[in-house]
Amino acid sequence: MISTADLDALRRDYVAAQLAGNRRKALEIVASLTTCHGLSASEVRDRIIAAAQREIGALWQRNEISVAQEHMATAISHLVLADLFQRDQTARPNGRQVLVACVEHELHDFPARLVADELDVAGFDVRFLGANVPTDTLLSFIAREQPDLLVLSATMAFHADTVRHAVERVQALFPNLPIAVGGLVCEWIRTFDQDLGVAIVGGTGADLVRAATRLLKVTA
Repeated sequence: MISTADLDALRRDYVAAQLAGNRRKALEIVASLTTCHGLSASEVRDRIIAAAQREIGALWQRNEISVAQEHMATAISHLVLADLFQRDQTARPNGRQVLVACVEHELHDFPARLVADELDVAGFDVRFLGANVPTDTLLSFIAREQPDLLVLSATMAFHADTVRHAVERVQALFPNLPIAVGGLVCEWIRTFDQDLGVAIVGGTGADLVRAATRLLKVTA
């Protein structure tokens, strides 16, 4: 098993590859973690890719990298996620459908994609709508698909009111649909469960899979 120090070093190498625009190097690092070091795809998503994206975001907030560099780095992580998703072992379908979407005006869809991939490989039937989903469109999609769980994602703190508005509209039309809220907005607003009565708040993709499994009474 790889040591924490070696894992940290590989994460730094991955971030360096992102900032250098070296897509192949990033793919090689992630492939080595699953094939040579025995990490699961879920561990790689959380401990390398998600951690690297948080670091990239922090660098951008401190004006140490440009918007262009942040976009390049994120594009590389999207490519790596797609490769990892293709190679991952998928659990048997469990019959529960989950809808994952970023709230209206939220353009950062990477955290939502991490969650969607984790749910998918865990056996959930996932509909991933991506970034900036208008609430009216979301409501229509829910009515058509009738999911068992709705996951709403927001990264920027100023989208907290949009999250509240979307949750309230969904609850008004679909009172029995459980809702999860994730993304960095949960770091600033920790009381969505108390304020809005949502079922799940925050956590990693693996955390959400465990919570959804309990909530929806998924059996092995």
